[in-house]
Amino acid sequence: EFSGEIWFWKGPSPFHFVTVPADESELIKSVAPSVTYGWGMIPCEAVIGETRFSTSLWPKDGGYILPIKSAVRKSAGIDLGETIPVTLIVD
Repeated sequence: EFSGEIWFWKGPSPFHFVTVPADESELIKSVAPSVTYGWGMIPCEAVIGETRFSTSLWPKDGGYILPIKSAVRKSAGIDLGETIPVTLIVD
C-alpha cells in the first residue's frame, strides 16, 4: 500500500500513471524475475477507492509506474495531480 500523485504522459499513447515509491519498487524488484512476462512488465491487481482492476506495472527510471485507466479514474472521481491511496497485489 502506498500513496502517489496522478500524472499524465502525453506520448503516442497518452495515459495517466502513479509512480510506485522507491521502497515498494525495491520489494517488487525482489520478485520481478519470478513474475515478469517480458520487458520488465509486472502483472498485478490494483485497488483505488472501491475499484479493483488488473493491469501491469511498467518499469521506469529504476522503479515502476502504475497505469490508471480512464474508467478507474472516473469511477473513483480522481483527477490529474491528486494524491491517492493505492493497494497493489503482485500476481
